[in-house]
Amino acid sequence: MDRRARISAILRKVAKKEDLPEADVSLFESGYLDSFGLPDLVSALEKEFSLAIPDADLSPRKFETIERIEAYLDSRS
Repeated sequence: MDRRARISAILRKVAKKEDLPEADVSLFESGYLDSFGLPDLVSALEKEFSLAIPDADLSPRKFETIERIEAYLDSRS
């Protein structure tokens, strides 16, 4: 499974929704995720990708879209 598919699976599980917005659409503005779902998303990303995301990076802006999540993971590898 490629990284985008892994991210998509995590988002579906955290949001408890099936349809994902396009990769460049805000997960928060579209109503797919809210600020309460962000910690769950970050925790699932840490587990799936075996990394630790520092508290300083817990900004909704960094995880706003699927593309931004991918870019963030690129910056951490």
